[in-house]
Amino acid sequence: MPLELVLVRHGETEWSRDGRHTGATDVPLTEVGREQAGAVREALAGESFGRVLTSPLARAADTARLAGYGDAEPRDELREWDYGEYEGRRTAEIREERPGWTLWRDGVPGGETAAQVGARVDRLLDELRRDDGRVLAFAHGHLLRVLAARWVALEPEAGRLFALDTATVGVLGHERETAVIRLWNAPMLPRQTPSPANPRAHRT
Repeated sequence: MPLELVLVRHGETEWSRDGRHTGATDVPLTEVGREQAGAVREALAGESFGRVLTSPLARAADTARLAGYGDAEPRDELREWDYGEYEGRRTAEIREERPGWTLWRDGVPGGETAAQVGARVDRLLDELRRDDGRVLAFAHGHLLRVLAARWVALEPEAGRLFALDTATVGVLGHERETAVIRLWNAPMLPRQTPSPANPRAHRT
C-alpha cells in the first residue's frame, strides 16, 4: 500500500485562539481544545495505522493522547516552526515594526527559515516512504503546511497556500503514482465564535 499520511493539527490553545505565534512555548490546550481532541477520537474510531507520530510539544502530544493515541511516537521533525524573536507575538504587532511582513517570505530573526523547516519534514518523509502503509501524525499549523507543500513537491514557502485551523484533519495520499492532497482542513468540531483579536481563528 503506498504511503498515506493522516495529519491532525493540535486542538485550540490560548495562543492559537488569539493569533499568537506559538513555536517552542508549551502552551496547554484550552477546554475547547480538549473537546476538539475528543472529536478527533470519534472521527478516527475504527481506523488503523501502521505508525502514529506526534510532535513532542505538549499541545500536540496531549491532542494525540486525548484522541486515543497515548503511545504516539514523539518526533522532533514534527516540532513547530521556531519563531525566534517573534515567539508569542501577533502578525499585526510585528507589522507595526515591519509593514507587510509575512512569515513565509521574510522569516524571523533568530528563528528558522522556511527552507530549514522544509529540510526537517523532508527527512521524515524520506524515512516514511521507505515503509509505505498508513501513518497518523499530530503536529502544528505551520509545520503541517510545509509538510503538505513538500508532499506535492512544492517549495516550503508554498505552505502559505494551505490554511489550516486547529483540530482539523488532512490526508496526503496518491492518485496512481502521483502524490496528491486528498483532504485538507477538515473540521472535527464546530468552532467557537471568532475572537476580536483573531476573527478567522475559529471559522467553520
